[in-house]
Amino acid sequence: MSCLLTHGREEVCKESVGGLQGVYFINYESGSFTQNASNEITSLSGSTVYYYELKGTSAYTETVNSSRENGTTFFSQESTLNLKKLTNEMTTQLKVLAYGRPQMILWTNNGDALLAGEDHGCDLTAGSISTGAALGDLYGYAITMTGEEKLPAAFISGSSTTSPFAGLPVLDQPTIVAS
Repeated sequence: MSCLLTHGREEVCKESVGGLQGVYFINYESGSFTQNASNEITSLSGSTVYYYELKGTSAYTETVNSSRENGTTFFSQESTLNLKKLTNEMTTQLKVLAYGRPQMILWTNNGDALLAGEDHGCDLTAGSISTGAALGDLYGYAITMTGEEKLPAAFISGSSTTSPFAGLPVLDQPTIVAS
């Protein structure tokens, strides 16, 4: 039976930190992903990724939704992203994010990279464009991207704090577009 446990887990060291250092958006179905037997992404053939650097309070949460009555399990993927400074170009990109359903690679402050929306893409489900009221308020964008997948977000093999794509073969490295 495939739902039997195969591993245990000891208490881990307290060496992790929270938060995201960046997010990469991929237009839905523009690239192909290959996974190994451990479900890690080992190549991103043909992908162009659009990089957004993050600092501060951006986060990723994945929720397991399982129903004994229905015999179903799926994973809700939610990213809350704060993008500082209003610009005409970013407002245009926000509109495109709302119209589309990109896949996302979330790059953590620990150096892990996760692929969200692999099969169904992610939707912009909430967003705001804000000037703030006080001098210290956000002058920018606050968006929530959500996805629902049959499997949890896959890790990118060999990601590091210096590159989310460090472990991928050179030929399978994505084309990165930054602002």
